[in-house]
Amino acid sequence: MNQVAPYVHKVQYYETDKMSITHHSNYVRWMEEARVDYLSKIGWDFDKLEETGIASPVVSVEVHYKGTTTFPEEVSIEVKILACKGVRLTLGYDMKNADGKLVCQAKSEHCFLNMEGRPVRLEKDCPEFYQELVSRITEE
Repeated sequence: MNQVAPYVHKVQYYETDKMSITHHSNYVRWMEEARVDYLSKIGWDFDKLEETGIASPVVSVEVHYKGTTTFPEEVSIEVKILACKGVRLTLGYDMKNADGKLVCQAKSEHCFLNMEGRPVRLEKDCPEFYQELVSRITEE
């Protein structure tokens, strides 16, 4: 498995609440930022996927908050491919502060659709992308 450098997000002031703590909803946004960055780093940015005729909507999100972050901390987000089966992809996210403390652990599940909204089997319809994802599956 090839390692991909973590995505780094700097907490913005507007992402915090009255207590100066990052609002919980922002972690899901950061997951998307990190996922887009990860796919780009492995050669499959969203433009390329869309040119191939593939969309990848989120079907579920699971988030476990382990600590807090505040403005202007930097949060390092490691993305891992946990599973790629049929039309489903499961990603894991470990979010750490500058001290390396785990502040959030999350998963997102995605399906693959063509531009008409019908399911796509990557192994058959886009084997290059499928092989790239499968080659990067890590243990939980």
